[in-house]
Amino acid sequence: MSERPAYDYVVAGGGTAGAVVAARLSEDPGVSVGLLEWGPTDQHEPRALQIRRWSEMLESEYDLDYASVPQPRGNSCIRQARARILGGCSAHNTMIALRPPRADFDRWVALGGHGWDPGTMSTYFARLAASIVPVAAEHRNAYLADVVEAASAALGVPVREDWNAAGYRDGAGFLPIGYDPDTGVRSSSSVAYLHPILGTRGNLEVLTQTRVLRVVFDAGRRATGVTVRRADGQVADIAARREVIVCCGAIDTPRLLMLSGIGPGQRLRELGIEVVADLPGVGSNLCDHTEGLVVWEAARPIPPEGATDWDITIMYRTDPVSVVPDVLAHVPLMTFAMHAERLGYRTPRHSISMTPNVTQPRSRGTVTLASADPDDPPLIDYRMFTDADGHDERTLLAGIRMARRVAGQAPMSGWVAREVFPGPDVQTDEELSALARATCHTVYYVSCTARMGAPGDRGAVLDPQLRVRGVDRLRVIDASAFPVLTTVNPVVAVLMLAERGAELVRG
Repeated sequence: MSERPAYDYVVAGGGTAGAVVAARLSEDPGVSVGLLEWGPTDQHEPRALQIRRWSEMLESEYDLDYASVPQPRGNSCIRQARARILGGCSAHNTMIALRPPRADFDRWVALGGHGWDPGTMSTYFARLAASIVPVAAEHRNAYLADVVEAASAALGVPVREDWNAAGYRDGAGFLPIGYDPDTGVRSSSSVAYLHPILGTRGNLEVLTQTRVLRVVFDAGRRATGVTVRRADGQVADIAARREVIVCCGAIDTPRLLMLSGIGPGQRLRELGIEVVADLPGVGSNLCDHTEGLVVWEAARPIPPEGATDWDITIMYRTDPVSVVPDVLAHVPLMTFAMHAERLGYRTPRHSISMTPNVTQPRSRGTVTLASADPDDPPLIDYRMFTDADGHDERTLLAGIRMARRVAGQAPMSGWVAREVFPGPDVQTDEELSALARATCHTVYYVSCTARMGAPGDRGAVLDPQLRVRGVDRLRVIDASAFPVLTTVNPVVAVLMLAERGAELVRG
């Protein structure tokens, strides 16, 4: 890498958003695009391509596997999966492809996201290249079908056959998934946007095994390119004639910005980093759906068939004034009870579980640098259950009690032998909360750490065109740009944001 390559657009990060941005920008043959991905290609990795194998990607060689800092009110042992492979987290998640409710985009506009209203965003949902289909009938698991029926009866909510058509009201049902039901191949951003064009566009170059270490600026605070390190350790600069576009995700985007001198000025100076733009919002406002857990011993073995093992959801409003479901419960075929097991609970050989999420959390965390060394992992502080009025704790408790109601209702009750965690003796709010907070988990929906906002909002890092404030020719296009996290799994929102972001760059 002795020469200094140059492109019109340099896209830092080939993940969920970056693959979309690079593909859309390179549709114009008059511009050149360099897509830089820290990890390898996903083209020949069956674990990334076959959606049923998604869990094999966790804690694999493709997972950055970040840890959280100690949590006074939450779980201090969370491991935050972040994918280092083309396609990013869309190459190792379950591709639950839920369209965000209109109310989510209304909130974005209210928080300064002019131009991100529901009507505008609907055009980008229609534009998505990903294949989004309901779980195929032949993949519908009999146990999960019984849970859907029980949830409808216990909670008085309808069975939803097509969530994306029906909108987001309360309900239970099989999910829309980004995959090909005939082949089982996931419709990640790399599969949907890059695989069909790789090697066919002379104006697009995808450089894998290429980590962006920092954004380079001239004396006028214009982004002129990036410094990268290849797998062989060689360090070089890559020039951007028009813009640098950062798409590294809600953990590594603020990390890269801070390493480049953009962030809280005092902290950067303490680390010996020259300040390019003093933006206190970089790395703040971290948001995630806090996830609880209820585990039962199954009365009989669970049928193994399914599309992803996470094929249904229950959405419920425990707060009657909420305009969107404030609890979203995933019902997996596999039980992830590592945090309960850490406390001494034993997961039975045949087990079933439910994981209620807080969809509108009010607690906010941070991502900060441990040092100026790019090889030092970032410090992730979720600050769970620190909201002033206790909303998140109350909602999680309501979600756990909701899960118990569903499990006690036929036909799901026929699959339940006994509750294992938290256990039938744990009934008071105090007891339930202590266990729920000690074992809560991320749903890997981290977002909002470089959010867009109105001109007078000091915490906003981006303007509504996704341009980084205080510098020129630098944008952020990924989940860190969200003003607030969506009610539902955010992968579709990231794809929509990337579609609109690419259009803003071209415009």
